[in-house]
Amino acid sequence: MDHLVTQLQELNIGTVKSNEPLARHTTMKIGGPADLLVEPSSIENLTKVMELIRKQNLPWTAIGRGSNLLVSDKGIEGIVIKLGPGLDTLTIAGTEITVGAGHSLVSLSTMISKKGLSGLEFASGIPGSVGGAVYMNAGAHGSDISRILTEAHILFEDGTMEWLSNEAMEFSYRTSVLQKKRPGVVLEAKFKFTEGDKSAIVAQMQKNKDYRKETQPWNSPCAGSIFRNPLPHFAGRLIEDAGLKGYSIGGAKISEMHGNFIVNAHNATAKDVLDLIEHVKVTIDQLYGVKIETEVEIIGRV
Repeated sequence: MDHLVTQLQELNIGTVKSNEPLARHTTMKIGGPADLLVEPSSIENLTKVMELIRKQNLPWTAIGRGSNLLVSDKGIEGIVIKLGPGLDTLTIAGTEITVGAGHSLVSLSTMISKKGLSGLEFASGIPGSVGGAVYMNAGAHGSDISRILTEAHILFEDGTMEWLSNEAMEFSYRTSVLQKKRPGVVLEAKFKFTEGDKSAIVAQMQKNKDYRKETQPWNSPCAGSIFRNPLPHFAGRLIEDAGLKGYSIGGAKISEMHGNFIVNAHNATAKDVLDLIEHVKVTIDQLYGVKIETEVEIIGRV
């Protein structure tokens, strides 16, 4: 791995860290080390990283701000690409915006609202990156990324880059074509907003933010919603009705505020969280005959 570090440093692609604890890079504060963590300083440098990965046939994983993510206690093999500063560019042209994948979704939604542009109110309080939001079609309050995205700029593992249309992204509930069919890294996203009343948009943003503060445990280390809603049911309601709020395994606990959140209450391990997830799945299936699946992305060594 040392020779790889040297190669990347010689390319001057950004920050390179070996054996970096990923607990430092996830909102749940859980995760073993990455063999190599790379934070590219530009799209051009990210393409250099991907070229090296391809030439040496290395395993790779892309992350953003670490929300909606549970990393194994054993860490992640190969190179972890973290998208952040350097990939957080922003261009505004009327109601159309092109934004880098590393840009904070919360700060983007706040800025857009103050310009009187409507369409991203639902994202108020979602603590992820634009790239992660596009990758998983993040949503809340009856809306999601697919409603506003026109195109996404993607870097594929073969080194090719392509702008994919909304249709080509094959969005559905909390998923996109990138999750299984065409693995790639989101570089940029183009969004189309509508002009509206600034005070009304800001008020709706604040209402959504207040709702999250009142009903979700964002003051505790967590990853956001753990389970997908098994529509027409809601995962949080099923878990609450099953009497599982507050149930814990090791340092992981189902939030007292919201049944679909697991918090790192006391030095939880990924195994604690996975065991708790399995307990919830079995309990809900036994009580209601409903099978629930995880929304949180579980990655790393088994």
